[in-house]
Amino acid sequence: MLWACLHFPALPFAAAWPGTPPRGAVLTDGSVRHPRVVLADAAAEALGVRAGQPLAVARSLHARLPALARDDEAERVLLASLAGLAYRCSAQVSLAPPCSLLIEVGASLNLFGGWPPLERELRATFASTGLAHVLALAPVATAALVLARWQPERLFVTMPPLLRELEKIPVSKCGLADEISSSLSAMGLVRLGQVLALPRAELARRIGHAALAHLDRLCGLAPETRVTWQPPTRYARRFEFDYRVRDSTALAFPLQRLLNEFAGFLVARDGGVQQFEVVLEHEGGACRRVPVGLLAPQRDAAVLFELARARLERVALDDAVCAISLVADRLPGVKPVHADLFEMRRQDALDWPALLERLRARLGDEAVSGMVACADHRPERAWRRVPATSVAPSTAGVRPLAVPTGPRPLWLLSRTIPLRPEPQALLAGPERIESGWWDGADERRDYYVVRMPNGQRAWAYLPAGASQGWMLHGWFA
Repeated sequence: MLWACLHFPALPFAAAWPGTPPRGAVLTDGSVRHPRVVLADAAAEALGVRAGQPLAVARSLHARLPALARDDEAERVLLASLAGLAYRCSAQVSLAPPCSLLIEVGASLNLFGGWPPLERELRATFASTGLAHVLALAPVATAALVLARWQPERLFVTMPPLLRELEKIPVSKCGLADEISSSLSAMGLVRLGQVLALPRAELARRIGHAALAHLDRLCGLAPETRVTWQPPTRYARRFEFDYRVRDSTALAFPLQRLLNEFAGFLVARDGGVQQFEVVLEHEGGACRRVPVGLLAPQRDAAVLFELARARLERVALDDAVCAISLVADRLPGVKPVHADLFEMRRQDALDWPALLERLRARLGDEAVSGMVACADHRPERAWRRVPATSVAPSTAGVRPLAVPTGPRPLWLLSRTIPLRPEPQALLAGPERIESGWWDGADERRDYYVVRMPNGQRAWAYLPAGASQGWMLHGWFA
């Protein structure tokens, strides 16, 4: 096996701040009255701020030090979303909280054509998130995790050079508990190689069997099992604003960010989405749900964003929005559409499904509908309006049928009217239509294609067996 570890040093800051974390920021923990610094970025450390300091001490070094409480739940959610992106490169992804991912890439090397193409794919995938990351590669998962946090960008594919590198690692950086590493350092054992040189029984007595088992896993002397992350069957992501939004157009940027993450999640699990909801949260706990439905499963970020934005543009915001969420409960499979090699359609022309999706998003679901043929010979009852999403209606009395073989006009009148003046010539017919005795609306008609004096072609009928009383039912193009 070959494990790649991706470490995201700024992940806790990105989870705590909705937007870009300010320069010189710190994260705090502890009581509200006496918070302590648990993480400081590079700019804050340059001012002398260190983890473990009381926030009051840190602000004595810099009075306007940006500080927020650490959000453990947001960190777990963000790390899981990153795991969804990694899932497209490997089926074995393991979370290493709070800031790291372990990816088994040995089984994916043949698929990507070796490590260099796979590395480029990984880096390009996570570069799109805007989170800085470092990478390490090792045959042992624990070793890859330690290297990524202590000496990143080191790549090892065999054990001998890896073990030589591990011997140089400080004891405080090899993943042992702080009290154990402090005890070993007090005995003059500052490098891992010095610790491993001790007799095993003596080392177990000093650090305990649990710590010794960790060192065995680190050096590849003991097998390790890691919990494999599995993509969820439901997607939910929330973006909270640090200001109040009163215009729906201002929601475009956070919506695009949510949908880009969602599309990456769908690609990773080789699925799509046919229906999801954009939830607008208002002050006081009120929520407004904006459903977005598609005719077929889709996972293209640009398409999802265009349809969702069109839906939001039709929403009037009566109250300010303090957060936006994206929720999808059903994630069906998707079959990518492959175009013909010699495509005759214009490059700037839209496919019919894409055009239909745009119309539904702009005008509303009720404004766009389809038509199906019905089991009735009467022309005014031979079709029925159905929702555009109903590709194959199955309601009683509504079944897709073959179009009649006789001539039918493009423009069928909603109700018949007397034909004036009388036709000049009969072009086709008669076609006898006799039906409806079972529902009390019996019709007996003889239909003709006729030419009017002005040259127009009409579809008209006479009562069965009659020679007068022409009724107009439609016009031919």
